[in-house]
Amino acid sequence: MASDSNSNLRITIESNPSEPRLAELNIKCWPKWGCSPGKYQLKFDAEETCYLLKGKVKAYTKGSSEFVEFGAGDLVTIPKGLSCTWDVSIAVDKYYKFEASSS
Repeated sequence: MASDSNSNLRITIESNPSEPRLAELNIKCWPKWGCSPGKYQLKFDAEETCYLLKGKVKAYTKGSSEFVEFGAGDLVTIPKGLSCTWDVSIAVDKYYKFEASSS
């Protein structure tokens, strides 16, 4: 069964997670990253979980016109292997963590 490698990969968004949930994830110990408005081609070689402090993003999966939108206050999980374009309309400031590779 041949299919586009991105076809089953989905970005998941948890809007406004509770403080206990954020504490459980220990996000304040995660590294921080930011970017200015613009378009960024990204490929995720590991699953990333990030919590946006600021910003607004439309993420377009490679080869598709469909997008998901997320921004400040969202906890976002991006699956390993996903290629997408981030169209950043408001500068991003986020905490992030990559899952350790099992290989």
